[in-house]
Amino acid sequence: MLIGEVARRSGVSTRMLRHYDRLGLVRPTGRTVGGYREYSDADIRRIFHVESLRSLGMSLRQIGQALEDPAFAPSALVGGLIRRTEERLEREQELLERLRAVNASAPLGWQDVLRIVQLLQGLSSPSAARRQQTVLAPTEDVPVPTELLAGAVLAESDPNVAGALRWALARAGGDGVASVASGVYSQDVDIRRRAVLALAELPGDEATAVLADALGDSDTAVRRHAALALGTRGATAAVPTLVDMVVEGANDVEAAEVLGTLSSDPACADRIMSALVAELAAHAADSPVRIRLAQALAEMPATVARDVLRQLAHDDDRAVALIASALVGVLDGARTTDRSSTRSASPPS
Repeated sequence: MLIGEVARRSGVSTRMLRHYDRLGLVRPTGRTVGGYREYSDADIRRIFHVESLRSLGMSLRQIGQALEDPAFAPSALVGGLIRRTEERLEREQELLERLRAVNASAPLGWQDVLRIVQLLQGLSSPSAARRQQTVLAPTEDVPVPTELLAGAVLAESDPNVAGALRWALARAGGDGVASVASGVYSQDVDIRRRAVLALAELPGDEATAVLADALGDSDTAVRRHAALALGTRGATAAVPTLVDMVVEGANDVEAAEVLGTLSSDPACADRIMSALVAELAAHAADSPVRIRLAQALAEMPATVARDVLRQLAHDDDRAVALIASALVGVLDGARTTDRSSTRSASPPS
């Protein structure tokens, strides 16, 4: 079969077939009387073998080695091809994300494109100080795309830079919740923690709904961050986790304050009081836990917490009794002050 016919049937150009011949990769077995290349069936099969290996990303030199050496082991070569392909895909993904970030900034001209590229370079700097500076002092007149900020928030491990990124994301507006929410469902626990912290600073029902999902997370830190954020928003679903935080001594002061805020609703106050009293009974021999619970009771409305604190003032544990007695005194003093203020404000009869 002549070279033109081979090219038509194989899809390999005549120029490439001649190149294969010069390299010794696929040499036609014969020549016509006129000197034209003539390919046998075996030659054509070899052409298809070459093209198949090229589709794997192998170089022509590697292909020649593979076809000529009967002892050639493909495993090492294929493993190397996999690694190089993964590296290339990673570079391509980074490029794609960069292009999307530029496009999301809606550039009006090439100067805008250059400014957003500078911003991207700053955020990807190995220096935490430079990343933080980039967030706090962005390039002039360049809106930072929400998706870019969200991605940086989920990836940032430095606490100072992460705080700056969350601040910038909250200020950016737009669809920040949707951009961060995926992080709550990540397999990586660090990403879930960063996502919950970011959502805590974003307003709206959508953020609240995602935070509610995070209450069921397997990671304690994720649940605690979500509970504090939800409690601040008035979500009573956070109560059990907040009570657990008081018991466990994890951000217990902050958790108690949030429980106090939630107790402004009488129905929720009864629920919280029941939970705190139940924990007091469950930890009868644990002085530190009972002290924390007593201090949490002091955050509740005095009308519902005073009687329990008075009982604790006679607790067998002297440390608990002293703290409860002091807290009762504070509550009684506040009530006396309120009554005095009321009398002073009343008009004379």
